[in-house]
Amino acid sequence: MLMPAPDPDALARREPLLCELRRLLRPDQVIEDRASLRAYETDGLTAYRQPPMLAVLPDTASQVGRILQLCRRMGIKVVPRGAGTSLSGGALPLADGLLLGLGKFNRILEVDLPNRCVVAQSGVTNLAITEAVARDGFYYAPDPSSQIACTIGGNVSENAGGVHCLKYGLTTNNVLGIELVTMDGEVLRLGGKHPDPEGYDLLGLINGSEGLLGVITEVTVRILPAPSDVRAMLLGFPGNEAAGECVGRIIAAGIIPAGVEMMDELAIRAAEQFSRAGYPLECPALLIVELDGLTAEVDALVAAVTAIARDCGATAMRVSTTAGERERIWAGRKAAFPAMGMISPDYYCMDGTIPRRELPRVLARMAALSAQYGLRVANVFHAGDGNLHPLILFDANRPGELERAEHFGADILRLCVEVGGVLSGEHGIGVEKRDLMPEFFSTDDLAQQQRVKCAFDPDGRLNPGKVFPTLHRCAELGRLHVHHGALPFPELPRF
Repeated sequence: MLMPAPDPDALARREPLLCELRRLLRPDQVIEDRASLRAYETDGLTAYRQPPMLAVLPDTASQVGRILQLCRRMGIKVVPRGAGTSLSGGALPLADGLLLGLGKFNRILEVDLPNRCVVAQSGVTNLAITEAVARDGFYYAPDPSSQIACTIGGNVSENAGGVHCLKYGLTTNNVLGIELVTMDGEVLRLGGKHPDPEGYDLLGLINGSEGLLGVITEVTVRILPAPSDVRAMLLGFPGNEAAGECVGRIIAAGIIPAGVEMMDELAIRAAEQFSRAGYPLECPALLIVELDGLTAEVDALVAAVTAIARDCGATAMRVSTTAGERERIWAGRKAAFPAMGMISPDYYCMDGTIPRRELPRVLARMAALSAQYGLRVANVFHAGDGNLHPLILFDANRPGELERAEHFGADILRLCVEVGGVLSGEHGIGVEKRDLMPEFFSTDDLAQQQRVKCAFDPDGRLNPGKVFPTLHRCAELGRLHVHHGALPFPELPRF
């Protein structure tokens, strides 16, 4: 994995930068000693790590603005960070850069039930938003598996999804407004409580921008009334192909469940061992189908899905009858990633999206790749929208296994593109998929995307080394050739 080369001039400016930061912030907001900086040396992509040059913890947008102004004036790179749960390396620090932590932006500013929205600072966790409105019968729909820890600002940066994104959309479909601080210190407000902002869709541009365009300090999200009836169906199948066929038939029948999740045999066994959710261990493939709405509607949908599942050869069926039973069914799926620790020392979580019809073909090819690389893979994914999360199991203590896992993962992502899919469904590109971007985008496509970044960050100081496989100076983009003006990436240290 390659990251921008440390700039000797920036490293030489560490002490002057530290003096300026101490002037702008309180002592507890500036982190300089090596031991404390190690807390920020990696994110959810834990195979790679390096401590930042310095870290700061501002607690107001105006402080963020002054910090960014200072860094632009002094030529210092900046990496924004929320909870550090990014699985694509989106918050990996730079050895010659400032880590800008947003953990102090942790307050819910307003709950506006008449307008069905919540205004929260960017460091508020995803789950905290639902908890703030649950008593009033509302909830926030996007629910990544890391929702207990991941922040709403990070969700916007990566355009996170979750099990309910099939029916209710990704983060971008549920964000009404944001407060953004640009690299020159300007505080912008995009959108608001109204559903359709005027002018260019800058809000859509920021969703999924991975910290390359600005620092998000506040988010206004849409909340939804909790449905009167919600039931989870647990459906076991004799194989992945039959389970994939069932998913396709459910959607083809015009049924849009709140969520459709699929797990293969390895994932089922690990999740059951970890959470004791009551999964049928005799089934090689498992679907969790959640249906919500009015009771009469849910009754009809359960009957329709049951008939489809039987036609597809389902060998086990269970429908939740209480909220507690439904939560137990989901507990195994939500814990599927940490459950891998029961069966493997390490795992590498991938994130790609494919057309639903290609599911059986892709699973068969992944099985062949598993044999080729000599590494097991557990499949856990949002089957309804084709968002795959293969978990490649390896042991980092065995020489070469991490590298094999990375090559295996890259081949899975190439396969996703080959069958008409994309490189990411919700985790973002970061550094993990950055060098695969040319598999999907042409040189002209990538140059056009970099021109957008140049409009917000002309010096390329915000989160450099992420998303784009080759860095081009903004002045070069007008006469771009493939390698013209490219900046080299050196190796990023592994653990």
